[in-house]
Amino acid sequence: MFGLRHKTRPLLGIDISSTAVKLIELSRSSGSGELYRVDAFAIEALPQNAVVEKKIVDVQVVGQSIQRAAARSGSKAKRAAVAVAGAAVITKIIPMSATLSESEMEAQIRLEADQYIPYPLEEVNLDFDVVGPSRSGSDMVDVLIAATRRENVDDRVAALEIAGLTAEVVDVEAYAMEGACALLLGGAEHEQRDQTISVADIGATTTLHVMHNGRSVYTREQNFGGNQLLEEIQQRYGLSRAEALERLEGDTLPDNFDSEVLIPYKEALAQQIARALQFFYSSSSFNRTDQVVLAGGSATIPRIDDLVEQRLGFPVSIANPFTSMSVASGVDRMQLDQAAPSMMVAAGLALRAFD
Repeated sequence: MFGLRHKTRPLLGIDISSTAVKLIELSRSSGSGELYRVDAFAIEALPQNAVVEKKIVDVQVVGQSIQRAAARSGSKAKRAAVAVAGAAVITKIIPMSATLSESEMEAQIRLEADQYIPYPLEEVNLDFDVVGPSRSGSDMVDVLIAATRRENVDDRVAALEIAGLTAEVVDVEAYAMEGACALLLGGAEHEQRDQTISVADIGATTTLHVMHNGRSVYTREQNFGGNQLLEEIQQRYGLSRAEALERLEGDTLPDNFDSEVLIPYKEALAQQIARALQFFYSSSSFNRTDQVVLAGGSATIPRIDDLVEQRLGFPVSIANPFTSMSVASGVDRMQLDQAAPSMMVAAGLALRAFD
């Protein structure tokens, strides 16, 4: 997306979230029955406020964190795919003549850009993709236009350059998640089932992604997620944010943590997911979800899937895009599986190497 489309392997998928840099490198597997292999992965925590609401505030710090993640992963790749958060991107599907060449489409889109984008063209990065035949007529195709303020792309490109990497692809998080879900749920075979799948990506905040027939049809962010859990731990036990995170990850919180903090948080999280789904139904033509997939750091909370399934009344699972993948000798399988729910966007970006 956004004019950076070269396809050269190997490619690092790098998800820059509010709390961490998540990095993954995939290759085609030569093993029987396994399409991909994980060649490298790493997660590097970010200092607080280096990224705020998925906007890079301190490019230097983020770049140095990416550099450390790449070094720890052992990858030799120098090209990377990153993503811009959906809230920072304007997307629109428009019908265009199927007879137009790519350059002609680009010229027409730029000529008419002010109809779709509320910013001066010189302030945005703009890209487009033909998504398929249009219902407008047999001689028309639907074209997806995506635009974001130039700084959103420039900051990510600059952070990669600090890390000694080149931005090969700048994507949109929703489409990276779409790619990871196709992998997670069986790709084309799954898409034929006319299924609606909702992915609750529960990081510092929560983003609901809804896929229908394998395509992203809805994305909405809400200000509830791991931040609330950390803040409650800080207040209840008088800890700094770093201490709260360390003790949560190390499972060294007091005995009353489960009953007084974690269980109420899980209940609140289930309610937030239910409300997000209701908002989706009320603002779209959909009225059901066939399955919910939990992703992000909070998806690793023990039995969170069971509780959410009880509250929603339909199947809920934990995301692991690496289940059917082999791993290189230098990759710790246990650490990879533990991190898997939070690696969905990074995995989707790494898959861009095979477009």
